[in-house]
Amino acid sequence: MSDPTAPEEVIVRPDFEQVVADEKNREIIEEFENEAKTRTLSGWWARVVTGLAVATTLFALYYAAAGAEVPGTSVVLVPTISLLGQTITTKQIYEMLFLAAILTLTFLLYPAHRRFLPRIHPVLDLVPAAASVAMALYVLANFEQVIYRANSPTPTDFVFGVMAIVVVLEAARRTIGWHLPVLGVIAIAYAYLADFMPGPFRGPPKNLDDIVGNQYLGTDGMLGQPLLVAATFIILFTIYGAILDYSGAGKFYVDLAFALTGRRPTGAARTVTVASFLLGTVSGSGVATTVTLGSIAYPMLKKAGHDRESSGAILSAGGIGAVISPPVLGPAAFIMAELLRISYLEVVIMAMMPTILFYLGILLTIEIDARRLKAQPIVLDAPGFWWLTKRYWYQYTSLFAIIVFLLLGFSTITAIFWSILLAIGVSYIRRDTALDPLKLIAAFASGTRQVLAVAATTAVAGIAVGILLQTGLGLRISSLILELGQHNLLLTLVVSGIVLWVLGLSLPITATYLVAVPTVIPALVTLDVPAPAAHMFVFYYAVLSEVSPPVALSPFAAAAITGGNPYRTMMLTWKYALPCFLVPFMFTQPGGLAILWRDTGIVEAGVASVSAIAGIIAIVSGIGGYLLKPTTLLERVALVGAGLLLLAPGAIADLAGLALFAAGIGSQVLRARPVARPQQA
Repeated sequence: MSDPTAPEEVIVRPDFEQVVADEKNREIIEEFENEAKTRTLSGWWARVVTGLAVATTLFALYYAAAGAEVPGTSVVLVPTISLLGQTITTKQIYEMLFLAAILTLTFLLYPAHRRFLPRIHPVLDLVPAAASVAMALYVLANFEQVIYRANSPTPTDFVFGVMAIVVVLEAARRTIGWHLPVLGVIAIAYAYLADFMPGPFRGPPKNLDDIVGNQYLGTDGMLGQPLLVAATFIILFTIYGAILDYSGAGKFYVDLAFALTGRRPTGAARTVTVASFLLGTVSGSGVATTVTLGSIAYPMLKKAGHDRESSGAILSAGGIGAVISPPVLGPAAFIMAELLRISYLEVVIMAMMPTILFYLGILLTIEIDARRLKAQPIVLDAPGFWWLTKRYWYQYTSLFAIIVFLLLGFSTITAIFWSILLAIGVSYIRRDTALDPLKLIAAFASGTRQVLAVAATTAVAGIAVGILLQTGLGLRISSLILELGQHNLLLTLVVSGIVLWVLGLSLPITATYLVAVPTVIPALVTLDVPAPAAHMFVFYYAVLSEVSPPVALSPFAAAAITGGNPYRTMMLTWKYALPCFLVPFMFTQPGGLAILWRDTGIVEAGVASVSAIAGIIAIVSGIGGYLLKPTTLLERVALVGAGLLLLAPGAIADLAGLALFAAGIGSQVLRARPVARPQQA
């Protein structure tokens, strides 16, 4: 007989036929990830843009294939191609041609102002597009001469250099807003006027010719390491993501999360969190994951009893984890691998435990809130796990393909290249996922369109970072951070976190990470934080800036889906993610590398991981006021103390933390026992 006091189960039929990349979702993603919406072109211009985007994708694949061999043989996949007498696989030439194509597409798709959205403007759009092509062709036609003139440009070099800087800054303004371009202009102005700066910021000025020449022709400016990573690694991953999207892998993982969900009061919130992780493994974008999943899952959250704001917070908190979810992390992860001179696989391994701790903290916080809200159990009218696996088993390959190729010894570029070919090939196993010519063209075009904002960001960030390094300003800022932190590791980490939060108020994750590389990371390394841990600290906090008040893109995007109050959604998201802010402090302490599974034994890494998991559970339970049942004040204090001790490295701290944790659990068990009543005589 059913319990009449039990909450009523709600049958939810998710709309599994909704197209993930529909027009409404695309507009919301563009609104919160970029500064302006892209044009919806038709006719001849639509064909031009699609053709150029597909050509850019094929160019990137060609560059990747130029260094790839057929497995088990010495056969090179593609021959070398020359243009105007130059080999286009030369790094600088490829990078310049890639930048020209990206800038041209940016000016055709992104208007100078919203009022110019309906159509391409002959002056405001076509002139900078032509300038983008001209500045690349000039380098291509005179490559053998100009590569030696970065420090002594001719008047013609100077003119083309100024033109290149202007179009790059304008492209970034159109895609991600004015904050980063202003930072680039300030950096250039500082290099020229350094002798007028006060106090520790005073330095020898740079000649304007040298500044422009280095930014245009050198390898420490707009054509520096950040743009090279965007032109090689990042575009390949956006192509891969687009292929998976159009072949139904994203939809498959959402279905899979629904299939794995149990019938419990917290099932709806848990489903969304699991789906965010699975979708994030092939997405790498917090806003895109939030919006894509939100349009499908919000009706389920609503029927389960969650209000608009808590639904938006659940969606955005889980969605932002996509940026740190292996195997496809955010763009900054590829830059990290290049700067640390380690393989991308090593970065994926380092991100493994922080990702688990991130989602564990959010999942537990959401579970506690769902119990407090008395959310209703749900029954999902959805495909079952075995049905999905039997029909779409090949979609699981996207979870492991890149990792397997990397383990086989392939370079990152080659591994992702073969993963793309594999994803295209397996799509033809079933007709409904097959990439027919039209879908393949759309996927190729989408892969390039998704990298436009990132490429503009990395080009401008290259300008700012190059000047920070060339003028020594980065080290001066690093010294200032150390002084504010009084050369104490914990205080310096707090100051660094605040700096990253301030940067994240106006800059996207990739730009925040890049600006922090020459400023924040040297301060941490000075205090003996290992370089991998310092880079992961910056990356992790750059990601968390996406949920930090007062500006948080993912919660605002989620509110656009749910119709909730964006500021209340943001504060709830911050609350859900709050325990995750402690995770970077773990792996930056002495001995903390064990959490990153780096430079340590398996046993030590395993013990550190289990201790960290227990610490997150204890802290979330203490702050949330619920473990096995609602907690008393004393239990909450004990649990929070236990969590902090367990998060700190060291055997003594772990033992003390476990003792406190056990005391908290014991207290809950004792309170749960029924009190024996004395029998009457």
